[in-house]
Amino acid sequence: MRVMRSLRSNSDAGLVFQPATLSSLRSIFTGCRAVMLPRFGGPEVLELRENIPVPNLNPNEVLVKAKAVSVNPLDCRIRAGYGRSVFEPHLPIIIGRDVSGEVAAIGNSVKSFKVGQEVFGALHPTALRGTYTDYGILSEEELTGKPSSVSHVEACAIPFAALTAWRALKSNARITEGQRVLVFGGGGAVGFAAIQLAVASGCHVIASCVGQTKDRILAAGAEQAVDYTTEDIELVVKGKFDAVLDTIGGSETERIGINFLRKGGNYMTLQGEAASLTDRYGFVVGLPLATSLLMKKKIQYQYTHGIDYWWTYMRADPEGLAEIQRLVGAGKLKIPVEKTFPITDVVAAHEAKEKKQIPGKVVLEF
Repeated sequence: MRVMRSLRSNSDAGLVFQPATLSSLRSIFTGCRAVMLPRFGGPEVLELRENIPVPNLNPNEVLVKAKAVSVNPLDCRIRAGYGRSVFEPHLPIIIGRDVSGEVAAIGNSVKSFKVGQEVFGALHPTALRGTYTDYGILSEEELTGKPSSVSHVEACAIPFAALTAWRALKSNARITEGQRVLVFGGGGAVGFAAIQLAVASGCHVIASCVGQTKDRILAAGAEQAVDYTTEDIELVVKGKFDAVLDTIGGSETERIGINFLRKGGNYMTLQGEAASLTDRYGFVVGLPLATSLLMKKKIQYQYTHGIDYWWTYMRADPEGLAEIQRLVGAGKLKIPVEKTFPITDVVAAHEAKEKKQIPGKVVLEF
């Protein structure tokens, strides 16, 4: 591992200053603060602990001194027990997926970044050491340079949501210029990112939303925004679509979305059942059951409607992250941040999201 220089900050718990070149990360960073999940439950189970060990870097990994991390719906679901089949054997774990900060150290094989560089990125959904910590560890392919035109608070709100939308639209549906895209839940982070990615790809976009997000969605380039609390989308939206991204999930949006697709189209839902079935029945039974259910739906909808059906999840994608970075730098991709909390108030931040007091994006600052 290469360490180009040592860093100092008021929040750097446990830092020990050493020469610039060292073979072991523990020689420099003895520990840091981290938000730990010792057991599943409500926001009150989260614990901000001091002197949490910082592991040595693998050759392809980057140590990121966090400036801001976002609170994703997945963070709250994991805290409450979602994915317990993956996470429970490893408790306590650090939660969190998004991060924006500064490179503190790099593994031996890392070529894309240098110490001191500002970066942002996101971890895989099943990562055991999350980003709610002074020093996050991400692989080289999970990071990209932060454009100087956005702050750390703005940047950290983007990658997980945008990469989720990218996987659905680009990897699954493979959208191209001129196609029609329908987004259920266009006011949420993933839905709003999807609108901007589809517009940037030259697609014609329509989205469902709640009233207060309608103007924002239209300003982002959607041709029509339907308030599902006051309008019937099946009556006000005309024509067929090449791709439907359902960020809401459920039988009703699935039915409507499938019926809106033309033959050869793609329906993607974020509400796949792999994790819930594995949690309920364990890996041995749950995973094959989930695979069987997905294949059944794929075959069913291919036969009845001539469309492809997908459960879509965020995955690290260097090509996608590079395009996200380009769009963010050009001002064509942003996720509005509604409220920030200091990392010391992480319980209050999760409580606010749990009680739906803050409908928009919440960010934790260091």
